[in-house]
Amino acid sequence: MAGRARLDRRSVLVAAGGLAVAGIGVPVGLAATNDRQPPPAPRGRRPVSMAMHLHASFSEGVASYAAHLDQARRNAVDVLWWTDHDFRVAAHDHRRVVHFDGPEEREGALAWTWQPATEGRLTGSAADFVDVPDAPDGPGRALRLVAAGTGTHWYAGKAWNWTHTSNISDTTLHLDVRPESAGPDATLTVEIALSHHPAGPGRPAGQLVLRYRLGAVDAVRHSVDGRFGTVERPAPAGAWRRHTFELLADVRRLWPDLVAGDNSLRGLRLGVTVAGGARGAYLVDRLVFDRARRAGQAGEEMRAEVLRGYDGAYPGVTHHRAYEVSMVRHLNWFGGDGTLPSFPSPPYRDNDVEATEKMVEFLHSHGGVVCWNHPLDTERRESLARLLVSRNALGVDLIEIGRRPVEDYLWAYDVAARNAIPLTAVGVTDDHDGTDWRAGRDRNVTSVWAASTGRDDLVAALRAGQAWFADLAGYRGALDLELGGRSGMGALAVLAEDTVTVRLRATDLPAGATLEVVTGEVDRAGVADPTPAVRVGQVPWRQLRPGWHDLPVRVGAGAYVRTQVRDREGEIVGASNPLWLLREPPPQGISPPRRF
Repeated sequence: MAGRARLDRRSVLVAAGGLAVAGIGVPVGLAATNDRQPPPAPRGRRPVSMAMHLHASFSEGVASYAAHLDQARRNAVDVLWWTDHDFRVAAHDHRRVVHFDGPEEREGALAWTWQPATEGRLTGSAADFVDVPDAPDGPGRALRLVAAGTGTHWYAGKAWNWTHTSNISDTTLHLDVRPESAGPDATLTVEIALSHHPAGPGRPAGQLVLRYRLGAVDAVRHSVDGRFGTVERPAPAGAWRRHTFELLADVRRLWPDLVAGDNSLRGLRLGVTVAGGARGAYLVDRLVFDRARRAGQAGEEMRAEVLRGYDGAYPGVTHHRAYEVSMVRHLNWFGGDGTLPSFPSPPYRDNDVEATEKMVEFLHSHGGVVCWNHPLDTERRESLARLLVSRNALGVDLIEIGRRPVEDYLWAYDVAARNAIPLTAVGVTDDHDGTDWRAGRDRNVTSVWAASTGRDDLVAALRAGQAWFADLAGYRGALDLELGGRSGMGALAVLAEDTVTVRLRATDLPAGATLEVVTGEVDRAGVADPTPAVRVGQVPWRQLRPGWHDLPVRVGAGAYVRTQVRDREGEIVGASNPLWLLREPPPQGISPPRRF
């Protein structure tokens, strides 16, 4: 029947004086209007744009909080949610020690690997894991690094799944070193790659690099050259010495304008650096990662301390702490009391559906709302649609729909809408770099109609579905759906009328863009027919100059309406949440935030 036309069977009806949309069951016209009044905001609320999926210096990426705050200011985004991975905030099962017993060694079940590389014009280099001379804290082996000529012979280390990277606020490194052939032109370099920061005094934007040079001096010296900071330390030849690297204190001294704790130990490598044809040889052993404040909730308390360093630093940008819960299918948790869940050892992700449902229950018991992140990383669109219907979307409140491939995500989302499952669709950046949000693969921000940028007001708007997502570079207008003069986006309205008029709000469409109107049946077909049942009509941008159009919709047995914006190239660059028009409440009832 006509009402079961699928999303890819687009039906656009041309009518005199404009376009008409095929509605539910029968065609209905999309009425033009001459009213040029600006669109009012829902009563007592305003549009608030949010980046809802970001990773900074307590996650595994290169970004700092400062980098994301700078991007928010550049892109006129009002609110940032810091969704660092929960187990990384706690540094759970992160690397504690490397014994230099070989190119790969395990700590528990997790591997550490070394990767050699050379830089410059070396005439010779070697790396050997030797039994003697071993450091006093053996038993085990040590690594002998040798280089000759001009350049550096590097050995870069990495733990499984980046479990050596961690915020440096409580991190001290210890390394046993024995110089065998050393001097001003033959030193050991311990290089720590930190986080990306915006430009500062005498410093271009980019990733900071902290280098410790051992063996060339008889007293500790600090120097800085833009993004590169160097600490020189004495290292007597022919004897083992344990060197302690106070990362936070050295960053603070080298770059006093920074929030020093806003840095991750992103990368680590050791190298013998030589110049002028010199030869250098060093033995290294027992690299210890000493993290002093990660038990229980201590990591979260430390994250809060770091973020307090930005209080008032970026006027007009509000930011709130959140989590990406990572040991099940990934979930973003907004609001609530911030209690960290328990973690498995080793920290392997469990994609079991029931495990995720139990985690959602745990998070709900601690308040706030829960979002299912990148659900197509474990599903195809058809299997996702079945899970949304058969398992009530695993119990989540929100779902990431505004990400690539957005057409597939919307396809599955329309199946949930057909079954009156009121999930709030949100957009995503999932940015780990902080260098250029607009250059990312996913660059959708979520906006809500909210009373303020306060955490509770934003969570309430998300819970009610008063949200839309849009591409940062493609569309920055506002979307809404009104019924009877009131904002109804996200609501489930129970009606007696056969036909109602829905006012479609859409402001600031770019030239050549089109507002598409997606109207769908709500027949609660369940998994017997897990496909969308929609029709799509179009409104050219020139007809939306007043910012709104009225759409008569036949309710029938039940219907829903949502809108989406396509740019001149046909790409979806924005989408609203639906308004449901029902004859009776769904079997699970209607939660208070969703009642119209």
